Amino acid sequence: MSIVRVVSYNIHKGMSAMGGRESGQDLRLGLHGLRADLAFLQEVQGRNDRRGTLNAQHEMLAAALRLEAAYGRNAIRRDTDHGNALLSRFPILSHHNEDISDHRMEQRGLLHATVQVADHEVHCFVVHLGLFAAGRSRQIEALVARIGSLVPSHCPILIAGDFNDWTNVLSKVLVERLGVHEVFATAPRGQSTELPRLRDSARVLGQMLKDRNLSPLRQGIGAQPLRIGAGGAFQAPRPPRTFPAVFPWLRLDRIYQRGFSVRHASVLHGRPWTRLSDHAPLLAELELP
Repeated sequence: MSIVRVVSYNIHKGMSAMGGRESGQDLRLGLHGLRADLAFLQEVQGRNDRRGTLNAQHEMLAAALRLEAAYGRNAIRRDTDHGNALLSRFPILSHHNEDISDHRMEQRGLLHATVQVADHEVHCFVVHLGLFAAGRSRQIEALVARIGSLVPSHCPILIAGDFNDWTNVLSKVLVERLGVHEVFATAPRGQSTELPRLRDSARVLGQMLKDRNLSPLRQGIGAQPLRIGAGGAFQAPRPPRTFPAVFPWLRLDRIYQRGFSVRHASVLHGRPWTRLSDHAPLLAELELP
């Protein structure tokens, strides 16, 4: 039996969402405290020729955390590029970045890495899907096709990242086509999450909650218990709200798994996370038989 701590985090290119300052040092400290075995990172700068402190972020984080790293370059600019990265405490056996861009304005990639966890080869997919629903559907089809052709049916799978799927329409496709499940859907009940501090949220609240009732925002901030739907069927809880980190409103980030048992799942609110990125990170503790 192996216990695997998994983090999914859109790091916003190493720049804080509040004030636009560099967050690299605090990011290293924050991730170190999570003791992640696998970190699925999005918006990672692989190259920055203008600011050396923002260059090769996957290598910087991997060295500080003593992890192996795989990087998939997606968005290429004159002086910079960024994409997805996987940091792993386990040996990375192979990795490949597949271009799943739907149009020229959004360069997206699918980073597929295989890691060795005890006797298992675990297939890890780091994703950052597009902003448009039709494009996300095509990108999910590319993910399904890749897994169907390259991943044996007995192999454990982890898919994590920024899905931009605030309406949660893609989960059904992934469950039915791949047999994966979102970690909050099967996590033990009764888990709590830390809410953002009011002083961190006041400015955003003033903009977001004009003429709104606060109570809808409070619903579903953490993991929800299973609900009974039409016909007595159980409905899995929706994923937690992760964006914006200072006061989460949209459900953008996910961790899906196949072949694991979920011991714990949480979304990390409050400091230091509200200072590091515009997304809140997800943390899951999984058990591999």
